[in-house]
Amino acid sequence: MSIRILAGYIILGFTLAAPIGPVNSARLDKGIKNGFWHAWIVGVGAMIADGIFMLMVYLGMVQFLGIPIVQIFLWLFGGFILIYSGFESIKNANTITLTYSRKKDSLFKCFLTGFFMSITSPLSILFWLGIYGSVLAKTAQTNGTESLLIYSSMIFLGLIFWDIFVAALTTGFRRLLNVKTLISISIISGMSLIIFGVYFGYQGIQAL
Repeated sequence: MSIRILAGYIILGFTLAAPIGPVNSARLDKGIKNGFWHAWIVGVGAMIADGIFMLMVYLGMVQFLGIPIVQIFLWLFGGFILIYSGFESIKNANTITLTYSRKKDSLFKCFLTGFFMSITSPLSILFWLGIYGSVLAKTAQTNGTESLLIYSSMIFLGLIFWDIFVAALTTGFRRLLNVKTLISISIISGMSLIIFGVYFGYQGIQAL
C-alpha cells in the first residue's frame, strides 16, 4: 500500500466534492454571510449524509464484488456517472452567482441545510452507488477486501479537506471569492471528473 495510491484516493474524494452544486453553493453562501464555522458545518452535514450512503453501499455490495459481471457493471456505471457529473459541472459553470446577506443563521440550521440537501437528493444514492461502488470493485480486485476500509477512509478524508478548503475561502481568502474563481473551480473539477470517468469506463471495457 503506497503513499501514492492513498494520495490518489484522497484526491478522488476531494474531486468528488468540488463541483459547484447545491451543497457547495450553500457552503459558500453561509460562509459569506456568517464566516468559517457556518460554511464548515454545512459541509459536515453533507459529509454525514455522504457517509451514510457510503456505508449503505459498503455493507450492501461488498459480498458481491468478486462477481465479474458486477465489477464490469460498476466500472461502466461509475464511469458514466463521473462523466455526466463532469459535463454538468462544466455546463452549469456560467450560471454560478453569489448573493450577499447580513442575516445570521444558527450553526444547527446550517448543519441541517447541508445534511438534508445531500440526503434528499435523488442523484446522491446513484452517484455513490456508481462511483464508490466502482472504487470498491477496483480495490477488492487488486488488493483484496482487507484494504476497503483504508481506501474508503482516504476518500472521506478528501471530502473533509474540501470542506475545510471551502470554509477557508469564505473567510481568510474572501477576496478570491468572485464569480470567475468559482467558474474556474467548477470547470477544473468537472474536467477531473471526466478524466476519472474515462478511466473507469476504460477499465470496464477491458474487463468485458
